[in-house]
Amino acid sequence: MSDTVLHQPLTSAAAAQASEEKAVIGKVFHRLIWFCFALYIVAYLDRINIGYAALTMNQDLKLTAIMFGFANTLFYTTYMLFEIPSNLLLVRFGARRWIARIMITWGIASAATMLVAGANSLYFVRALVGLAEAGFVPGMLLYLSYWFPTAYRARVMTVFMTAMPVTMLIGSPISGAILHMHGAFGIAGWRWLFLLEGVPSIILGFIALRFLTDRPSEATWLTAQERATLERSLARDREDKPQTVQRTMLQELGSPTVLLLCLAYFCLVNSLNTFATWSPQIIREVLGGSTKPLVVGLVGAIPPIFTIVAMVLVGANSDRTGERRWHTILLFGLTGLGWTIVVLSAIPDIRLAGLILVSVGAFTGMALFWAFCTPLLTREQRPASIALISTAGILGSATSPTIVGFLRDLTQSFNSGLWYAVGLLGLGILTILIVSRVGPKYVSAHS
Repeated sequence: MSDTVLHQPLTSAAAAQASEEKAVIGKVFHRLIWFCFALYIVAYLDRINIGYAALTMNQDLKLTAIMFGFANTLFYTTYMLFEIPSNLLLVRFGARRWIARIMITWGIASAATMLVAGANSLYFVRALVGLAEAGFVPGMLLYLSYWFPTAYRARVMTVFMTAMPVTMLIGSPISGAILHMHGAFGIAGWRWLFLLEGVPSIILGFIALRFLTDRPSEATWLTAQERATLERSLARDREDKPQTVQRTMLQELGSPTVLLLCLAYFCLVNSLNTFATWSPQIIREVLGGSTKPLVVGLVGAIPPIFTIVAMVLVGANSDRTGERRWHTILLFGLTGLGWTIVVLSAIPDIRLAGLILVSVGAFTGMALFWAFCTPLLTREQRPASIALISTAGILGSATSPTIVGFLRDLTQSFNSGLWYAVGLLGLGILTILIVSRVGPKYVSAHS
């Protein structure tokens, strides 16, 4: 009886604290996540629009599949080389200034793609776009980790990364429609595509300078009490872990956990890039060949519809259950199943269903992967670790276009490249199972 009386006030206080925390997280979510979501939409649109431009650009510039793939490889190569420096500079200058800089410079470079006259100029400009955009994704992931405690991150990451399928949903028909502007003012449709889809990045970059806030302690749009509640929630994440052993950046980046996470992410991003870069041409092949770009764009909008719903539901379920590993593994497997269906089936509707599974598995898997891996990284070296893992993904993006393009030219079919993606997904699943055993031991000892 006395124990009940003694513990009732504590229970009530804890419930009130949890309610207050939830309200503050909700306020932060509605303030930041939708703007970050908009930034990611224009970022991803600038990344994938070359896939739609290729429907007419490749013929105009006389590009082979391997030339087109190499242009994408150069984009991801320069992106990859500057990932870690960019994230370290973000910490140095603050997310507000650095993310704005990234968006403005890559918007200018992306729009400049309209000026290319052949393979060599395309190579040069795409390398510039990669250099300008380097660090955006790991920078945003790091930025969100400053604002949201671990318990909320699956939902945060899935909503944020829903920008990718949303971009494909709206970007597919928009890109197809812009291509139909061919000849307006004497300008080819694919040139209009790069111009009209590059300008929003520049505009949002200037808005980001005024809208973003670097840290919770600087958020004037929160009350003093709300800032204290948020700081307390974030501090609890650190207190829930054993005392951190100081490690140098090189020690952290060379740890088994980080290296295994790099390998797993490399395997997944190969499928993401293959889908984003080649799906317009795969869809045209599924539809039987010479189909109008607008039709390809409309059909390309179907997989993202399913993906958006799946990302929200799976992210919420992962946070509710607190489970990350098997969610991530099953999504890797779903992606591999989708590619297998695309390869083995000759029925257009079934192949399209396979692409839907690829889209759902790869994009949702990417969001859950980051919710799975960030708790395994030490807080002090997290900027560099996130950047290195992201760089491994960019390496996958840099290599897959050329490999898939080469296999496409060699075999006159996308199937060999898709089997390559399936094999890497199997390796990714194995890697996650290994890091699940290595990671917790590492975390319990060092973070």
